[in-house]
Parts: sequence; structure tokens; C-alpha cells
Amino acid sequence: MANRRGIMSDHLKEEIAKELGFYDTVQQEGWGGIKARDAGNMVKRAIEIAEANMQQKGRS
Repeated sequence: MANRRGIMSDHLKEEIAKELGFYDTVQQEGWGGIKARDAGNMVKRAIEIAEANMQQKGRS
């Protein structure tokens, strides 16, 4: 299997985890310790951020 490269930066993932309230788990157990629901919510939030950024760029 090809080596997969993450799309989100570690900084963005950490900021979203803090915002959603599960950063403690990430610090204690690593990313593998988060629940599937939390991972899904993190992706959903990242998409919201990306969409907002695209709208801002479209207005400039």
C-alpha cells in the first residue's frame, strides 16, 4: 500500500481537537485513542473551515 500523507496539518488537527474538547485524549493516548465519532466531527469541522476560507477568498 502506498505511503499516505495527511492532508490536515498537525497544528490544525490539534486546534480542532481542542475546540471539540477531546485534545486531552490525544495527548494521553495519541490520535488512535479518539472515538470514531470524534474523528468524524473533526473532519466535518475541517470541511466547514475550508469552505469558509474559500468563501472569503471568493469575496476578495
